[in-house]
Amino acid sequence: MTPSVTAGPTAGDAPAPPSKFRRAVPWAAAAVALAASLAAGLLSAAPTMWGLLPIALYAALSLTGMNLLAVTAIAVAGAVLVALPPLGATVDVLTASVTEPVTVIGLIIVLGAAVGEVLRVTGVADSLVRGILRVADGHGRIALMYGMLCACLVLVAGLGTLAGALAIAAPLLVPVAARAGFTRSATAATMFLGGCAGLALAPFAGSNIAIMKTADTGYLTYVLVGAGPLALLSLLLAAVVVPWVQRRSAAQDDFYRPDEVTEDAGGVAGDGPADAAAAARTRHATWAFVIVLVLTVLYAALSEAGTTFPLTALPLMAVCTAAAARLSPLRALKAFLTGARGMLPMLLLFWLLAALFGFIDLLQPYDVVLETYGPGLRGMSALPFALAVAALGWVGVPGATAAQVVLIGEVFGPLGSDIGVTPAAWVIVLLWASKADTYGPLPNANMVGAMGLARAGRLPYLLGTGWALLIPACALYTILLVVLL
Repeated sequence: MTPSVTAGPTAGDAPAPPSKFRRAVPWAAAAVALAASLAAGLLSAAPTMWGLLPIALYAALSLTGMNLLAVTAIAVAGAVLVALPPLGATVDVLTASVTEPVTVIGLIIVLGAAVGEVLRVTGVADSLVRGILRVADGHGRIALMYGMLCACLVLVAGLGTLAGALAIAAPLLVPVAARAGFTRSATAATMFLGGCAGLALAPFAGSNIAIMKTADTGYLTYVLVGAGPLALLSLLLAAVVVPWVQRRSAAQDDFYRPDEVTEDAGGVAGDGPADAAAAARTRHATWAFVIVLVLTVLYAALSEAGTTFPLTALPLMAVCTAAAARLSPLRALKAFLTGARGMLPMLLLFWLLAALFGFIDLLQPYDVVLETYGPGLRGMSALPFALAVAALGWVGVPGATAAQVVLIGEVFGPLGSDIGVTPAAWVIVLLWASKADTYGPLPNANMVGAMGLARAGRLPYLLGTGWALLIPACALYTILLVVLL
């Protein structure tokens, strides 16, 4: 559910599309890399460090802006050319990849999108936002700001998607913010902070499942050392950052127009659906979703359930929510499939990732690395290693944090374990490596998305908001790594 957004009325014209030459450069580079892969395959045999060439190809092409699915397919082709496996071995790797944990993460992302669509169709998503805003209504601007922030946090955490959840929340939040005198930029900053905190906490978001699987920890450890500190820091800093943005942007007359104040489908108190029976069904569905979500999260935390648990939990949420809303089975199935269909390319991407790692395993490049450089690497301190890997968040895979986590775990996991990086420390490393670039230092899609949905157009305020969290978060996680290592 990725919305189509603009950066607001003052954001200026959209950038011109890249020229044919710029579009052709990544494909030309891919062709050269594939030729090099074939040469490496003809001139070497396993075990060989040439097995790292497809990883380098994947990282380089992903930074060019090429479609990530195409990048992954090219990297798989490169791995096949380096390995040159027999046909039977190729089929075995591709078949085994279907049930690999990496592919399971892709399936979880698909199911999460399907549940999100069920919540949208049943009105549960709207109901969650309205309920939180009602609690904050009438208690002053700061309370309302925290109400808006928590509404975004809860909705994103429940749906496991930032763009889709904020797209649902924005039509309800913007009129409320406008009537309360919030500027566009302050509204965007509030949505951004709340949404990003919610995404870090989301128990069934694909990237978070990937972190827990790679670090071999449960949700409780993940929250205690990773997502919890980030969410708490976001809540604390919002009390300073959002008023700062409000004061600065108010001086530039960054307020909403009067006609935007009336664009509210019910307001904070809201009458809800005109049909009382429909309102009751939505209320029942909301409680059903919240109860099932809480129970499944508690079970996952206490039992340290594995990666496959969301495969049961997510469909259960969809079924219980649809049943409580008295949605017909056909309509519920249609909503579920509609949400899933949009994420099917992501499932294919993760299957290809699993295949990529399978072909690389045939080449055993990590055995060569450890044999050649092992003594020196094992003498490295765990803390500098962890900080260096976490810093990869600034040069990560754009738009696919779960894929980035899997890639980092595959490349650096064995070495990190050898030099003493603990599972709890891996949580911090992987979380920050995959989410740091959300907060800066450069503009990104999440910032622009929040701006567009809040109808804001002044990017420096969102950059300032990101930096205000980025700097103390870096310090906080460094301190935690020192304690854990």
